[in-house]
Amino acid sequence: MVAIHPVKPILLVCLLGATASAQDAKPQVDRDGTITTVGAQIPFSASASPQALVRFQQILLEDKAAPGIADPLASRKFYDKINSDRAQRLKSLYPVQITPSKIGGVPVDIVSSAVGKNDEHRVLINLHGGAFLWGAGSGGLVESIPVASLSKIKVISVDYREGPEDTYPAANEDVEKVYRALLRHYKSKNIGIYGCSAGGVLTAQSMAWFQDKRLPAPGAIGIFCAGVVNMGGDSAFVGPMLMGQIAPSSNPAGLAALPYFKGADFRSPLVLPGNSPAVLAKFPPTLLISGTRDMALSSVLRSDELLTQAGVTTELHVWEGMWHSFFSDPELPESKAAYAVMARFFDRRLERGR
Repeated sequence: MVAIHPVKPILLVCLLGATASAQDAKPQVDRDGTITTVGAQIPFSASASPQALVRFQQILLEDKAAPGIADPLASRKFYDKINSDRAQRLKSLYPVQITPSKIGGVPVDIVSSAVGKNDEHRVLINLHGGAFLWGAGSGGLVESIPVASLSKIKVISVDYREGPEDTYPAANEDVEKVYRALLRHYKSKNIGIYGCSAGGVLTAQSMAWFQDKRLPAPGAIGIFCAGVVNMGGDSAFVGPMLMGQIAPSSNPAGLAALPYFKGADFRSPLVLPGNSPAVLAKFPPTLLISGTRDMALSSVLRSDELLTQAGVTTELHVWEGMWHSFFSDPELPESKAAYAVMARFFDRRLERGR
């Protein structure tokens, strides 16, 4: 059974200048379907929370100051500062215990609820976002703290290898090491894996990787703001525009633009599992999350379609007016709703007991 929460339509309101004629204002449509338009004004979604509008205005300023992927060290410093602040705010809202450790030789942070009894028989693996360039440590905590606190299931946040120092499949190898180590203590159906953005991509890739290594599938996974296919579709153009950025002039390269994937074969289902219906058919129940302003929304929707066609149980949630990785900001009502969805999903889908 597939539970789909419908996406509310994005309202495009065009306010035309006094001197513009109706013909000039009408978008031009080329034979190949390309639409060209000018003079469009798009209001912030009336369905989003007031807090989201405040945060949206802050993001516009952050984006102007953000280093590009060409400077990984500067990017890591920039986003670590933002994520460290988020993690501190999250800890005040969701009390947890954080223990740095190594599992299978891979650095991890073990995050568990500091209130109430934690589930001893189930465990989650978090794979942080960050374009396979940044996000280790603080970024993983941002994704792990609320889920560990609400679900009472321990979360292992994995500091997997990233680019440009390392390239594909280094991160998959690290996830495999952690997963193999956990399988010595947990049943596969008691283990869940989830991640946002790059971590969502890595979660999907890990399912194909485990199949290739003849490892059992986990009990459930979460692919957030990412998919089993490369980024593309309408949202790759509309998403940036709705976030105050210039829409790309051609189809974006997606993962191929990231240093981590230098030399990777994008025809392989190990890189893009959506290339193989047979691989997708062996995916466990999958939670997909995105927002209407997320440039990855189309890949999320396409992933839900492909997984459903392959017979996989999926649960799709899309938040109106929200952007890429919106739930990284803990005070938003939309973020709190997303945390609750994540916690409930894994609580329902992972087996209980030994």
